[in-house]
Amino acid sequence: MSDKKPFKTQIGGQALIEGVMMRGPEVEAMAVRLPSGEIDVEQWELKPAKWYKKVPFIRGPFNFVTSLTDGYKCLSKSADKSMQGIEEEPSKFEKWLTDKLGDKLMAIIMVIASVLGVALALGLFILVPATITKFISKFVELPDIVKNIIEGLIKMAVFICYIALTALLKDIRRTYEYHGAEHKTIACYEAGEELTVENVKKHRRFHPRCGTSFMFLVLFISIIVTSVFRIQWGNIWLRVLLKLCILPIIVSIAYELIKLAGRYDNIITKIISAPGLWIQRLTTREPDESQIECAIAAFVPCIPKEKGADKW
Repeated sequence: MSDKKPFKTQIGGQALIEGVMMRGPEVEAMAVRLPSGEIDVEQWELKPAKWYKKVPFIRGPFNFVTSLTDGYKCLSKSADKSMQGIEEEPSKFEKWLTDKLGDKLMAIIMVIASVLGVALALGLFILVPATITKFISKFVELPDIVKNIIEGLIKMAVFICYIALTALLKDIRRTYEYHGAEHKTIACYEAGEELTVENVKKHRRFHPRCGTSFMFLVLFISIIVTSVFRIQWGNIWLRVLLKLCILPIIVSIAYELIKLAGRYDNIITKIISAPGLWIQRLTTREPDESQIECAIAAFVPCIPKEKGADKW
């Protein structure tokens, strides 16, 4: 048993393709399991955060966008690294694209993928729930606040179904296992234990400061904020546009709540964390030893040299 006291760390992470990314206060690192079996570790120093990324209720949207862009870049890198040495004959179309676009091809593919991802998210979590709710209201007279609640419940149902369905895919399931390895490694470190595979194994794969929990809070808070701003149901497209306008407010509130949940352990934070921790049963899986090794390899470079610099 360790004689160190448990604490809360600011270090967080993200599951990648055959690997894990971790972000500390000074360093970000990613570890990917190569086809050869070796672990490729890449790390880089982080620039000091701008003032607006430190101010409560302003920092949320900025840090959220930064997390998304950094996470997407690492995800793309991990996909390339995990395929190193695996040769596939490109199709005629792929050869034509390479000849025409050259080095710009990957950047263009990333932009297209990002646009399609945003479009899918807007469709699934904003347009579809609003359309279904308005369709129901044609047959049943409902006050706006009830419509907002129904719309929010549909969003949550779509979110959970989407996660459950993607978990059936083999590659996504492996990513969820790396997600579990990420959480268990952070929990082991917060418990003050040495970062070994055996120690990490003992810990829970659920963590209050998680992207899954954050997404749930965004969906839940959107019900309240939408009701407060009294966004009308007359025109669906106008409603969608107005909801996009208030999205930064929703993200700001959710961001502050997730930070509180990660920093403190009391009855309020437990209530805030409970739904997200339950949904993490879908977005995390128990990792094997090789996946835990990757998570540890990504975590170690992020531990600051100055003792306690990563604590809340």
